[in-house]
Amino acid sequence: MKSSRLVSILLLLQTRGRLTAAQLAQELEVSVRTVYRDVEALHAAGVPLYGDAGHAGGYQLLAGYRTRLTGLSAGEAEALFLSGIPGPAAELGLGSALAAAQLKLRAAVPAELRDQADRMRSRFHLDAPGWYAPDEEVPYLTAVADAVWHSRVLHVRYRRWKEPTDVDRRLEPYGLVLKAGRWYVVAGPGPRTYRVDQILEIVSEEGELAEEFEPLEDFDLAAYWQRYQADFHARLYGGEALVRLSPRAAARLKGPAARALADSGTVEPDGWTRALLPIESTDHAHGDFLAMGAEIEVLGPPELRARMAATADALAATYASG
Repeated sequence: MKSSRLVSILLLLQTRGRLTAAQLAQELEVSVRTVYRDVEALHAAGVPLYGDAGHAGGYQLLAGYRTRLTGLSAGEAEALFLSGIPGPAAELGLGSALAAAQLKLRAAVPAELRDQADRMRSRFHLDAPGWYAPDEEVPYLTAVADAVWHSRVLHVRYRRWKEPTDVDRRLEPYGLVLKAGRWYVVAGPGPRTYRVDQILEIVSEEGELAEEFEPLEDFDLAAYWQRYQADFHARLYGGEALVRLSPRAAARLKGPAARALADSGTVEPDGWTRALLPIESTDHAHGDFLAMGAEIEVLGPPELRARMAATADALAATYASG
């Protein structure tokens, strides 16, 4: 709705300062032409909004002007209450702060929004970790979070998967990410990604003696993490397998395999689907495809097909002897 978009423009300029029409359009997911029309509407309404042309130009509100149009909609109130995940907040040492903030928010919103938010909390619960992920100790999470917040260098003893496993690292922590119940710190130089639960020791000084670093001005944590995940999946699935799948097996595929099936799958006259699926390695594919039993036929690569056939022969011999 236009009225909601106009309020969003005011709040964006109030909280961020000068923004270009292109930046506003990206935030609001509209065209630049729409932003121009909205700015004209705000001018007509008497809002002290002005713009400067040029490379360093953009729109901004007159100094000292602040809008009071900050009331929450029902959906916004529900989203705010739903976004407070107590587990991660407690791990960061913010459990009591989150509870206090939600209490204040609940007292501030109108009664009808309070009822809707309470109903949302009673019917939806967010549990980030996976079913089979063990509860891992993350003893240095609070210290890492503090270093992120205050731009302090960390000298750590870190355990990695390859030899030598235990190494010393100097980290400039840019941000923390919680993924599937596991905490990661994104740090320079690089930047690179480290699992916080694999930090064995922090040996850097604290307080006033701690070395500080200058955060990268153009670093976008969310954008970095999106690129990191894309690169991770590209490296993870370094091979491909040509297979035939029964309708039942095709319906069971998930993730990258399901997307590959949708992109490359061809249904054959017998109802089975021929597709080129991404695989991590021959070992991983062998185990994954065996779980499908007779619902899959591996056509290639030859070494994977030969290994599947050998396993099938061994299974047949085992059950025939019984």
